[in-house]
Amino acid sequence: MASAIRFVVPGNPVPQPRPRISTRGGFARAYVPKDHPIHVYRQAIALMATQLDVAPHQGDVAIDIAAVFDRPPSHKRLGSKAPSRPVKCDWDNVAKGVCDALNGIAYLDDDQIVDAHVTRRYARPGENAYTRIIITRL
Repeated sequence: MASAIRFVVPGNPVPQPRPRISTRGGFARAYVPKDHPIHVYRQAIALMATQLDVAPHQGDVAIDIAAVFDRPPSHKRLGSKAPSRPVKCDWDNVAKGVCDALNGIAYLDDDQIVDAHVTRRYARPGENAYTRIIITRL
């Protein structure tokens, strides 16, 4: 029987950015700037996951990610023409940040993920932004 780990990280989800490239000493290196919000987001995910006090799973896992973003203020004036989903981020960039943050915590490495489901949407009226994560140990 599969067991599941469930938790919610409050606040706006942060998509994984494209890496920047620099050359130093004639060698190219890819990096994400230290001040990018993805680092704080990953730390928040890792903190919530470590509070569950589970050992990293060594087998296959499935992951379900629901990313709920704050609705921009401009949507109030757009009314029914406001988009229902975030248009400035791809679902796989949201998943990348979440999955990388859980390496060594929920599983040894994210290459153990054999099934993934990701949804992204704007918060409904009265709802706050969050990321809900369910990891099923197969």
